[in-house]
Amino acid sequence: MINGHTEIIAHIGYPTHTFKSPMIYNPYFEQVGVNAVVVPMGCRAPDYPALLRSVFTLTNVRGALITMPHKVVTVDLLDEVTPTVKVAGACNAVRRTDDGRLLGDMFDGEGFVRGVRRKGLDLGGARVLVVGCGGVGCAIAASLAGAGIGAIALHDVNPASADALAQRLRTHYPAIQVATGSNDPAGFDLVVNATPMGMNEGDPLPVDVSRLEARTFVGEVVMRTEMTAFLSAAQARGCRVQVGADMLFEQIPAYLEYFGFPTTTAEVLRSVARLSY
Repeated sequence: MINGHTEIIAHIGYPTHTFKSPMIYNPYFEQVGVNAVVVPMGCRAPDYPALLRSVFTLTNVRGALITMPHKVVTVDLLDEVTPTVKVAGACNAVRRTDDGRLLGDMFDGEGFVRGVRRKGLDLGGARVLVVGCGGVGCAIAASLAGAGIGAIALHDVNPASADALAQRLRTHYPAIQVATGSNDPAGFDLVVNATPMGMNEGDPLPVDVSRLEARTFVGEVVMRTEMTAFLSAAQARGCRVQVGADMLFEQIPAYLEYFGFPTTTAEVLRSVARLSY
């Protein structure tokens, strides 16, 4: 029940009809007795910079979830951001300090990382291929770098996007070997498809699956279809896989920790979620 003690997490983006977070967070808060609510807030791009600061003048706002189209512009609106934000070039979580400063972090990639780790993949010194260097690919690469990988190869249909991400990684994580250009998956411990390719049967695949080794872990970001054609092909090669929806559910515990709420597991969140598609 919402009352005078309810804390708010603002979920800011546009349009709001695609938002899934309120249907996960709010049932969870209700179940564990946390007096908080995630509220969708539709805001068009021209109005967003003023809105973000205004939202944090409310005394019962605990934080904000930032989604499209505002993740990139948010970076320059904050007082401090993490290295993950700097590498990703985007921010999807904001909170206010006691002295009124706004801090930002990025958890899209953290959700991916937590998922593969919980499935048993050791990322320490791992060799990783990320195909797709748009928003989600950059976020995953940033979190993988923070998780202690040893080498990363980046591929994108727009080489400039891969090159820009590579430069940010070299700046903030100079110990990691960074390469661009090839999408050959041979020899990698982890291959990430951060593109829409290979979503449906008959689609072109993001890599030559015949070059995948059975020991390679393969992850996907597409959420519309759980077992994409690409994941099915990788699984047929003997690879362990992670579906795209895992990234969503695995990042929410990180958000809860960031905002200072009781945390939980992806399994609990899946059990209470009231999702509609």
